Amino acid sequence: MDHRGFHQGSFNSFQSSSSDEDLMDIPGTAMDFSMRDDVPPLDGEIEENRSYSGGGIGSSNRMMDFLEEPIPGVGTYDDFNTIDWVREKSRDRDRHREGAFAYIVNYFMYVLWALLFAFLAVSLVKVFAPYACGSGIPEIKTILSGFIIRGYLGKWTLMIKTITLVLAVSSGLSLGKEGPLVHVACCCGNILCHCFNKYRKNEAKRREVLSAAAAAGVSVAFGAPIGGVLFSLEEVSYYFPLKTLWRSFFAALVAAFTLRSINPFGNSRLVLFYVEFHTPWHLFELVPFILLGIFGGLWGALFIRTNIAWCRKRKTTQLGKYPVVEVLVVTAITAILAFPNEYTRVSTSELISELFNDCGLLDSSKLCDYENRFNTSKAGELPDRPAGVGVYSAMWQLALTLILKIVITIFTFGMKIPSGLFIPSMAVGAIAGRLLGVGMEQLAYYHHDWAIFNSWCSQGADCITPGLYAMVGAAACLGGVTRMTVSLVVIMFELTGGLEYIVPLMAAAMTSKWVADALGREGIYDAHIRLNGYPFLEAKEEFAHKTLAMDVMKPRRNDPLLTVLTQDSMTVEDVETIISETTYSGFPVVVSRESQRLVGFVLRRDLIISIENARKKQDGVVSTSIIYFTEHSPPVPPYTPPTLKLRNILDLSPFTVTDLTPMEIVVDIFRKLGLRQCLVTHNGRLLGIITKKDVLKHIAQMANQDPDSILFN
Repeated sequence: MDHRGFHQGSFNSFQSSSSDEDLMDIPGTAMDFSMRDDVPPLDGEIEENRSYSGGGIGSSNRMMDFLEEPIPGVGTYDDFNTIDWVREKSRDRDRHREGAFAYIVNYFMYVLWALLFAFLAVSLVKVFAPYACGSGIPEIKTILSGFIIRGYLGKWTLMIKTITLVLAVSSGLSLGKEGPLVHVACCCGNILCHCFNKYRKNEAKRREVLSAAAAAGVSVAFGAPIGGVLFSLEEVSYYFPLKTLWRSFFAALVAAFTLRSINPFGNSRLVLFYVEFHTPWHLFELVPFILLGIFGGLWGALFIRTNIAWCRKRKTTQLGKYPVVEVLVVTAITAILAFPNEYTRVSTSELISELFNDCGLLDSSKLCDYENRFNTSKAGELPDRPAGVGVYSAMWQLALTLILKIVITIFTFGMKIPSGLFIPSMAVGAIAGRLLGVGMEQLAYYHHDWAIFNSWCSQGADCITPGLYAMVGAAACLGGVTRMTVSLVVIMFELTGGLEYIVPLMAAAMTSKWVADALGREGIYDAHIRLNGYPFLEAKEEFAHKTLAMDVMKPRRNDPLLTVLTQDSMTVEDVETIISETTYSGFPVVVSRESQRLVGFVLRRDLIISIENARKKQDGVVSTSIIYFTEHSPPVPPYTPPTLKLRNILDLSPFTVTDLTPMEIVVDIFRKLGLRQCLVTHNGRLLGIITKKDVLKHIAQMANQDPDSILFN
């Protein structure tokens, strides 16, 4: 070190330096603060070729001795978080200053790891648990409506989805973990139901457990227990009685308490994106908030139409036969386009957190690179400032990020890997909101004398908070895609802690729903239910037609007779023949084919299992053995094979309606009770049967659609 150069330097120039490099190089700087006067020399007091001798440094020897000793008070801070933060920012910037070779290596490793994680995820799903793909919420809604998808909530699905969800999120694809976590929670609930006879043998009670599990899943995903309960009520559950409400609340409470105990976010808070805005919103700002709601509705309608079109193409073309190739191609494109942009390179959750952030003096983000033209400000509050070079650069990068997120999410959601939609939708809205918020902030700064600003925004005041616009935009886009309203607002203020911003969130959520509903009535989950052919009756729509049950039941006129079983006159061979020749899920049991008096209903699966067990464990049961469903064995000739009693699998109280029951009532019964079929009688005599698929086809016919176009998987 040149000692003279040091003595010639200005103390004030050092003091005014604010860069991280200067802060990092402090321990190596030759300065002595142990002066007798405790007053540093002024620039004018240090003349050229002359050293300062006020008790500090007088010779080269003393300088070397000084360098060998630690400098008290310099380079050490009481607040270790501050010095760690500065060092990390400096190291990060140093890493980005590396040469082209290092950049290329990092680029290559980023793409390679993304492809590896995506390949592992899609391979595990394809080989071990095909049901582990996707969001899971459409299927959960269908199951809660009374339809059974066997294996969808099994232990293999739980295990594989838990593992592959981590891999899919780590691959950098534009997807979230919230929807799959609802599926994971419902898998846990279903597996626990098998431990208790009360829930294992009762489908209705099991569905109540699944409703509570869905609430717990959202509570874990977002740290929003109340929002989870409302989400289960508004979006997922088909029938939600009061007892299910408080049970769901308790499940969400336990889930939130467990999450808080683990502290996964490392911030000692339950919320994922904690915000602390210092400026209240003003009435005029409802206009840009509503504009964000319009954008969210347009984005939601656009996304649903394009995503459904792409998923339909996947199902109807050769593309669906190569899920691994599709995932790897989308992952490669995402990684290649994402790495050059720092806002697409980071995880989507980190991006949303930065967009929600309210800039402070110590923030080094480019989004907070403002020109400081103020003298004083209130504690914890910064006035609006003109945007610096970093802000303008960030705006361009965010605009490119917005385009990439909009396009790539369309192709990502629905692939054969676990993929949620909450976080990508929130990211799109948060980017749009931040862009609008910065624009409003600069407009208010440069034109504070305009009529729209002068009444509440004076020069030097903190008027606009861009982070609030990002939060409102996130709610708007999520509402436009899912069509949630009440639960969305509650989830957002629980997610961010921004309780005082409920009105902007409500305005944006309702606007986005109105705009999206004007362009298409279905949310993304309902659209995927229809695409996959699940028999799901939408509980939010009314049936206003004046048709009767006899108009919908089968068999119709000129149709073959209804397949039935008699209570005590059919052999094992007769029943097995009916089972092999039909695909029905169950059969009505009547007294005789002549009387057609209804006795009960028996499920196909129970029949098959009971006959197989009887052949293995009961001596003498052969194909000519009589099957009876009555309390006592029917009279049989001597020397005949032993009879087989199957009364224990017979449902003696199947749900029935008369042939003159209005279809409006029948549809309501199917919706609220989650029925799969309903028998039609006249004075106790069986006439026909109505299944949920028959109801769906009838609704389509009443809406002037081709009933044969309603396909079911």
